Amino acid sequence: MARKIYNSNCRARQRLWLSLFLILVLSLTPVRAELKEKAFVVIDGRQLFQVSNYEPLSAKSRANSISHQLEEAVKSEEPPDIRVELRNRSPIILINDRYLFTVTEKDAIGERTPQEQAEIWAEEIRQAVEVAQKERSIEFFWRGVLLAAAVVPLAGLLHWGLRWLWRRFERSATNFIGSGDETKNSNWALKLFFTLTLLLLRAILWVAVALYVTNLFPLTRRWSYTIANTLIASLTSPIFALGSNSYSVISLLILTGLFLGTIVFSGTATHWLRARILSTTGINLGVQEAIAIVSKYILIFIGTIVLLQLWGLELSSLTILASALSIGIGFGLQNIARNFGSGLVLIFERPIQVGDFVQVDEFMGTVERIGGRSTEIRTLDAVSLIVPNSRFLETEVINWSHRNPVSRIHLSVGVAYGSDVNRVRLALLEVAENCSDILSYPPAQVFLIGFGNSAIDFELLVWIADPSKQPVIKSDLYFSIEAALRKYQIEIPFPQRDLHLRSGSLPLGLSPELEKAILEFYSQKQQNSSKPPSKPS
Repeated sequence: MARKIYNSNCRARQRLWLSLFLILVLSLTPVRAELKEKAFVVIDGRQLFQVSNYEPLSAKSRANSISHQLEEAVKSEEPPDIRVELRNRSPIILINDRYLFTVTEKDAIGERTPQEQAEIWAEEIRQAVEVAQKERSIEFFWRGVLLAAAVVPLAGLLHWGLRWLWRRFERSATNFIGSGDETKNSNWALKLFFTLTLLLLRAILWVAVALYVTNLFPLTRRWSYTIANTLIASLTSPIFALGSNSYSVISLLILTGLFLGTIVFSGTATHWLRARILSTTGINLGVQEAIAIVSKYILIFIGTIVLLQLWGLELSSLTILASALSIGIGFGLQNIARNFGSGLVLIFERPIQVGDFVQVDEFMGTVERIGGRSTEIRTLDAVSLIVPNSRFLETEVINWSHRNPVSRIHLSVGVAYGSDVNRVRLALLEVAENCSDILSYPPAQVFLIGFGNSAIDFELLVWIADPSKQPVIKSDLYFSIEAALRKYQIEIPFPQRDLHLRSGSLPLGLSPELEKAILEFYSQKQQNSSKPPSKPS
């Protein structure tokens, strides 16, 4: 029953994540629309309506002129007198008996006539001017201060709440994907995705709070309007073009987010394929890993192509970029390209598979993961060894598990000269027969391999079925060999060195002249010492 509930929950979460991903793709796909040349009329940073160009003035010039006159009307503190008159068959709007602007057919929205549009805008202007005059009172200022003081702590609480909520979403997604080594790349992409989206949401939160607080006051509302328009223009303005399409910073950020989502989705689908389908087929673990890795890369490739097509990016426009990238691969990224190609060879040719016990130089361990650039090996010391894929094809690597895990190990034994070699052979074979980790067939063998400086050298060869237990089996055998040699009173020698000294005269002689001079000096000294001392006169 619990298993059924767990499976239903997993399927529900799969549908949820898939739906969210598709909604994100469809909702954020840019829609091209031709914007008409219009500009907003603004009072204290509050947008009223849009006007179009009217020869010889542009739409922006008209909007700035109207906004400036409305600001002067607000400063006068008198109730605004807004009227609509018909001059030269065109409706005009007057404010305090001063000409404001003429409403043209381009300004009319929908099926309205210029006269109807002028009446509607005149009412909007009247209400906006009255509101702007009220907002300059002291009561309105203190009310804005109180609202700002209440909004900022609430935003801080929401800031913390977003982190807590995002952590829960991340844990749920991680539990769904899995936490094993085979899903490490997917978990990394998932963590990066949630971190970036959390930062983005927090930035949006505080920008919204800043805009809300600044919109509470007329003076700061103008600043926020200017800053917001500048920011929006910077983010939405095209920064480069490919083919007939232009792309802005927002477009690139959304495309990056969708690409990360594609990686997460590919990792999730690959894990589901490995855990739910491949694991039940009973095929080799290495074949399962190869199918999973190839499926992941295919999904990422197809997803990237689909995203670029939905984004309106023509693949033919990437020809120059692909040429530059190929040059970069040829010079700076050749090692990465070689390792990636080697990884594909390892996946399809399968000389090394996940679960194999291999030896790279002095390191021995089990293959945990074969990635696009490197292979992860878990050594006998439980340390992860990251080996570039090209090394498996360019240098000698011992794969103890390749095709047949049964392998033979060699143990060197030295005994003292004078020992019975037949008894040594029987002792070593007895040790091999009593070890449960050694296969009975092929049988163990003992070779006399030579006569050393201080010992007679033997070698015990035995067969084992689990190469990863080599250190443990060797240790147990050496313990048993030492006990067996003591049992049969066979001596284990230690290195000996003999030092011989030859006596004789040293090769040192004196010349006759030097010897004569030394004798004369010695005799003269003896004569001087034998004379009595002279008395003083």
